[in-house]
Amino acid sequence: MTSIMSRRTVLAGAAALAAVPLRRARAATPIRIGVLTDMAGPYAEDSGQGSVVATKLAIEDFAKLHPDIAVEMVSADMQAKPDVAASLAGAWFDRDGVDMIIDVPVSSAALAVATVARQRNKVAILNPGTSDLSGAACSPNHIHWAFDTYSLAASTGAAILAEGGDSWFFVQADYAFGASLVADTRRVLEAHGGKVLGTVKYAFPGTTDFSSYLLQAQGSGAKVIAFANAGADAANSIKQAGEFALTANGTRLAALLCFIPQIHGIGLKTAQGLLLTEAFYWDLNDATRAFSARYSAEMKGAKPCTIQVGCYSGTLHYLKAVAAMGIDKAKASGADTVAMMKQLPTDDAVFGQGRVREDGRKIHDMHLFQVKSPAESNGDWDYFRLVRTIPGEAAFRPLADGGCPMVRA
Repeated sequence: MTSIMSRRTVLAGAAALAAVPLRRARAATPIRIGVLTDMAGPYAEDSGQGSVVATKLAIEDFAKLHPDIAVEMVSADMQAKPDVAASLAGAWFDRDGVDMIIDVPVSSAALAVATVARQRNKVAILNPGTSDLSGAACSPNHIHWAFDTYSLAASTGAAILAEGGDSWFFVQADYAFGASLVADTRRVLEAHGGKVLGTVKYAFPGTTDFSSYLLQAQGSGAKVIAFANAGADAANSIKQAGEFALTANGTRLAALLCFIPQIHGIGLKTAQGLLLTEAFYWDLNDATRAFSARYSAEMKGAKPCTIQVGCYSGTLHYLKAVAAMGIDKAKASGADTVAMMKQLPTDDAVFGQGRVREDGRKIHDMHLFQVKSPAESNGDWDYFRLVRTIPGEAAFRPLADGGCPMVRA
């Protein structure tokens, strides 16, 4: 294995091993899952070790139902670079017997891994933003799982527009995800009478000083300054916007992709009032609270976000498909395994009920939240107030509009 790879193995779930021994016949040919994630870069808080833990929890839960199926897990840091991600994916598939890769939270890297999975006829379950993964770049070997730029634009963008925020300026990370997020939000705005006054792009990764970009945004006179970024970039840009007092004249700040780890780092005093969209919130219902308690016990009290629970949900559904079709058939064809995943309805503790659509888009509800004020919060991680739930069939781009070549006209 390469030097950037951290490896851990879970045979049918570490917690279940002691109670239910595995049959040796199956232990010789395990299903192998690779968590390809961002361990130290801009998306480490949204994925990283949290994605590894969430995947492990899915393996544990699967083992309770299927203790005779052996599952191994490896993990690696793809350094937010598409070439590194593609190289690791190829090595895992060709040399290390990995059957499914999950996570890949950077859009350009996910597009690269999707290509590798199709070339090797393996499975990729991907958690970046770009909606191209279920559009022009769709394939029979991958599924776009947790969220996408269309669902963010259709919820956060539309909500702010409805409140009078009809002129926008984008501060955009200059890579595939940022471009996709701006394009999808622009379509929503212009379809409902909004205007985009401009976009400024910054280098990704590596930008930490957003002052010049914020001043350009302020100078545009837009009612809404929208950040088309995520992870540490989202946190830094929101913090610096607060330091520049950009909202003093009534300007709204829109976090088009901002998850709960960023709110935790920013603090409610700065983030209060922000509208944001996630597919998951730890305090949404009894099932999400129970899962989050297990997760937090392994993550020093931290709560998971949409990307991390996407690894739990995607892994669990993949393993259900493996159980339904048999290990040998699942290992023989990634495309057949994805087809089985599309046949089976999805149902888990974090996203509830849903399905995998023909174009590889995972369908589940999305939730629009507003960040609480310090006075409204009851303590650490009590940060969101639910504004509305957007049903899955309405939250994601219509099947006919995506341009996926697998979709019949």
